[in-house]
Amino acid sequence: MKRFIRLTLSIVCCVLGLAASAQDVRVAAVLDTGVIALGDQTVLRLSAEVVRGKRVSLPALTDTISSKILIAAAGKADTSDLKNGQDLIRIEQAYTITSFEPGLHQVPGFTFEADGKTYTTDPLPLQVTSVQVDTTKAIFDIKQPLGVSYTFLDWLSDNKVLVGAGLLLVLLLGLLWYYFRRRKPAEKPVPQEPVLAAHVEALQKLDELNAKKLWQQGQVKAYYSDLTEILKIYLERRFRISAQEHTTDEILNALKGLEKVDGGLSAADRAALGQILSEADLVKFAKAVPAPGENDLRLAEAIAFVRATGSEAADKTGGKVQ
Repeated sequence: MKRFIRLTLSIVCCVLGLAASAQDVRVAAVLDTGVIALGDQTVLRLSAEVVRGKRVSLPALTDTISSKILIAAAGKADTSDLKNGQDLIRIEQAYTITSFEPGLHQVPGFTFEADGKTYTTDPLPLQVTSVQVDTTKAIFDIKQPLGVSYTFLDWLSDNKVLVGAGLLLVLLLGLLWYYFRRRKPAEKPVPQEPVLAAHVEALQKLDELNAKKLWQQGQVKAYYSDLTEILKIYLERRFRISAQEHTTDEILNALKGLEKVDGGLSAADRAALGQILSEADLVKFAKAVPAPGENDLRLAEAIAFVRATGSEAADKTGGKVQ
């Protein structure tokens, strides 16, 4: 009797041990819903319940389950503890699947591996229903896109980086321009040649006229034109009268009121000037031909007139009598 009891207990322990071993790994494949409309989605959940510490490999799915069932998204594997008094954990991974083929499809069984053993789930049915079209209703045109106003502020918001960079560049260029403009050295004033006194300038031009030898070359009229031009410019600068566009008589009348003014003009000086200008008028307008000695004499008289009437006190240009 005792031997029978011990044998019975041994058999029960073996059965219980085999049952416990069989319960080390439990795999499952579940659909959130087994019926979806064409193009809709559902979630396929693959899970394995194993003893903590046991290694298990879930099926590696890519982008399709079958030719008619597609994987739209794949989640990450998640591990959680089972609160059932045993040292078990659950490993689960979810896949979002869809189908564009109406009809009853089969989700195949999936194989798990654990400690060199394989565990396979049962196939699952997936019913994909087609979209019902009410043919009794009229067909409407596709609605056109709604117009949305696009303001300048919207453009600024979309291009704020570009606008900010442009403003920064303009500011930088402005600062550089201002910096280099301030650093630009001041231009040195161009030294101006000192203005010769009226009598000094006239004497130089008379010397140049003498050196040209105009009347000696037969250019008597040109000689007297240059001579009177030099004297008229001198009179304008020295006595502040208008002489260029006036006749000899008008010039002499203008000089009448300047006799002995500033000690620069006398009646004799005015008479000498009248003699020179009158002789020049005869040559220029009456085609008179003076004797050769008279040409040199007129030049000498002009030089003497300028030297006699030139005065540092009356000459506002600051020249000195030579």
